[in-house]
Amino acid sequence: MKKLEVIVPCYNEEESIVLFEKRMEEIFCLLPEYQCSILYVNDGSKDDTCQIIKKSSAEKDYVNYISFARNFGKEAAMFAGLSHSAGDFVVVMDADLQHPPELIPQMLDGIKEGYDCCMARRTNRKGEKIIRQKLSRMFYRLMNRITSVEMLQGSTDYCLMTRQMADAVLSLHERERFTKGIFNWVGFQKKYIEYENKERIAGESKWSFGTLFRYAISGITAFSVTPLHLASAIGIIVMLAAFLYALYIFVTTLFLDTARTGFASIIIILLFLGGMIILLLGVIGEYLSKIYIEVKQRPVYIIKDTSLKAKDGE
Repeated sequence: MKKLEVIVPCYNEEESIVLFEKRMEEIFCLLPEYQCSILYVNDGSKDDTCQIIKKSSAEKDYVNYISFARNFGKEAAMFAGLSHSAGDFVVVMDADLQHPPELIPQMLDGIKEGYDCCMARRTNRKGEKIIRQKLSRMFYRLMNRITSVEMLQGSTDYCLMTRQMADAVLSLHERERFTKGIFNWVGFQKKYIEYENKERIAGESKWSFGTLFRYAISGITAFSVTPLHLASAIGIIVMLAAFLYALYIFVTTLFLDTARTGFASIIIILLFLGGMIILLLGVIGEYLSKIYIEVKQRPVYIIKDTSLKAKDGE
């Protein structure tokens, strides 16, 4: 019997866990040919999430958990779940039911058709602010233009993959992870299953604009060096502009009898160049920060507690 394992990153999801499990049990009943299980990854929750999943794990054989020593982020939680998964097929999804469990049978059908991965794709973003929708579309366009990774508009990190693809994802050991990009970078045949955007069943989203902005920057710097090339190009353009302006000043001073103090133009140029230099240093700094984090070789996550060893008899 094939094993189907569902990895669920959790951060302050105490109101969602019970409802999520009920829906998952309904789906598992539709899949008698699979040995189904759930692996929660508690990402340093500050509410009762950890206690709830521990209780569920103690009562149900098919529920396991990993609990972090602190909050390491969703990317680390997904990586930990995949690292400790043992399923022939692995699902990665959220606990808030914005990722509809009803798609799992369709995803398994896609695997039977010969695909290595079935990914969920939102056809709309109902319920979200308009500015957030527009920024999301801009991000996907930018990623597809400046990186070699093709990301479909509306694609999510909710997916079902084969063991082979899961191992391929795990073979990328970078600390600063952008899983959406990694799923596409490793290749394999993918099928996209469309669904309409769902609202959270409980709780609030942990993704603020600031968090989403940092996530976008992480994705761009993880898969593209185009910003560094742009920095070089901007430097050359500014140098050419400065040369042409200097030539203009020389010619007008030589042939035109015009009084020039130059105070305003000097101030404008200084402010422009100062801002440009700071911007370019910021771009370079982003890449240096990634190198700094990777070089230190710190672990992606630290486990405080888990049910895996106890249930395996270790």
